[in-house]
Amino acid sequence: MKYIFEVQIKDGYTAEDYADAWVRASRLIQQAPGARGTELHRKIGDPTRLIAIAHWDSKASRDAMEDQHNPEVAEIIKSAAPFCEIRALGEFDEPEWVVLPGS
Repeated sequence: MKYIFEVQIKDGYTAEDYADAWVRASRLIQQAPGARGTELHRKIGDPTRLIAIAHWDSKASRDAMEDQHNPEVAEIIKSAAPFCEIRALGEFDEPEWVVLPGS
């Protein structure tokens, strides 16, 4: 399962600033059962817009992590919140099949 959201960086803050908070929070979140990694991508031509992808074994795994309030993660998120707008794009299943060129 993938949890995907968009991050819009506000004036006076940078993608690198957000990435620092992202890495610190991700290190903690990735200790949760079912966590399978994260990615943060900058939009081509717009350094203030990012897309974040969190990989999980299942929606239930992610929900369980959310239910286990981690004050350290909450503090990191709170510290970055005034400097960006987050828009959840949703939760997506892994594809049932993948077509790769040449296979």
